[in-house]
Amino acid sequence: MATIILFHSVYGLRPLELDSVERLQAAGHKAFAPDLYDGWVASSIDEGFELKDEIGWPTICERAEWAMAGLPPSTVLGGFSMGAAVAASLWPKRAQTAGVLFLHSIAQIPESAREGTPVQVHLADPDRFEPAEDVAAWRSEAARSKIALDVFAYPGAGHLYTDPSLPDYDAKAADLTWSRVIRFLDTL
Repeated sequence: MATIILFHSVYGLRPLELDSVERLQAAGHKAFAPDLYDGWVASSIDEGFELKDEIGWPTICERAEWAMAGLPPSTVLGGFSMGAAVAASLWPKRAQTAGVLFLHSIAQIPESAREGTPVQVHLADPDRFEPAEDVAAWRSEAARSKIALDVFAYPGAGHLYTDPSLPDYDAKAADLTWSRVIRFLDTL
């Protein structure tokens, strides 16, 4: 059984994250999704970016650190889109993390990443926020870091394709993603 924390997207904490926690708990894992926006939820992606900017990146990351207090050092760091960057901001401080899960985004790999750290990434293909050339460069960097990386691409899916409340939603890609995520967590 893994312990995983999932950081929300730029929209804020919504049913996507809460339902994901329930799904992972039903699969036998301990899962958490903290609210980094203190109750605020965006109704559009533009509004989400405005909220993020208003709250400020340092505050968002500080809230994420507070959310980690009391969780085991081996807690899996995960995030949806912007939440992947939040998870990545904590990774250098969590050297014992059992794994990293990036949903809908790539994010910085710390120089201190432990060799062999399992990292799973799920991306739309193409993704308007993660251009193919950026993903290729990121994969090259990941190869140099010696993490254990698995990247899954979902052709034709929208950016937040696991979110049934958005036009990006792709049921088949979402189901495949969640089966892969659960297998990933089951191995940790």
